[in-house]
Amino acid sequence: MHHSSGAFPAEAFFLLPAIAAAVAYVSGARSVRAVHWPARRTVLFVLGIALALVTVLGPLPALAHADFTWLALSHVVAGMLSPLLLVLSRPLTLTLRVMDKGPARRTVRILRSPPARFLAHPVTAAVLNFGGMYLMFRTPLFEAMRTYAPVHWLVTFHVVAAGYLWTAALIGRDPNPHRAGLRLRAGVLVLTAAAHNILAKSLYAQPPAGNPSREAEAGAMAMYYAGGAVELAVMIVFCLQWYRRSTPREPSPAAEVPSPATQKGPSR
Repeated sequence: MHHSSGAFPAEAFFLLPAIAAAVAYVSGARSVRAVHWPARRTVLFVLGIALALVTVLGPLPALAHADFTWLALSHVVAGMLSPLLLVLSRPLTLTLRVMDKGPARRTVRILRSPPARFLAHPVTAAVLNFGGMYLMFRTPLFEAMRTYAPVHWLVTFHVVAAGYLWTAALIGRDPNPHRAGLRLRAGVLVLTAAAHNILAKSLYAQPPAGNPSREAEAGAMAMYYAGGAVELAVMIVFCLQWYRRSTPREPSPAAEVPSPATQKGPSR
């Protein structure tokens, strides 16, 4: 995990896909086909990419290697906060908008395929999300992740991807031909949040091997409260979407005025 002085860190190669993704999104948002694309979505996407990147590049990985508290915060950033920002930026909607018809149709066919339906289901996303957290903190994968850089990278990739799937399955507004019902998504959201909190409390009561009690307790509290804050944000977005869907829209004044073609003539 550490590099000698003057050595080129292998983690720097993660800059290439991160910069490519950010440049592609910004270019798409500024294209003619993405007229009136909100600037806040571009900011959310770039910030989400940057937050995922700092968990594998920079001082945070070294801090997480040495201190369980930083490792817990790194998990929250990579698996919860970064995916939330990426989902809110609606990258798939932008991609389909700037694509030509042929590639866009092929992308839609992929979204309608059985594997996409399976991955997009809230239950599948929840199992991948919480299952990854459990394996990371409660199996030998924990020590391997802190010892070998490639394992750390793979685990971080899974955490970000699973977090994105979970967030998108619950509150994503990108095109999704297999979107589950509101009640199912609400149940998955509550159960996943409860499982995450139970895991944090169990880490507080029984720290992973090799971690001092005080350090593990601080890390568990960081996971509980920081993760809870992100989950609360997801719940607020979910409730707003539910409210907007269940509230009937009032007709505009223009819609209430009959057009001349539909007006009846004077009765005789």
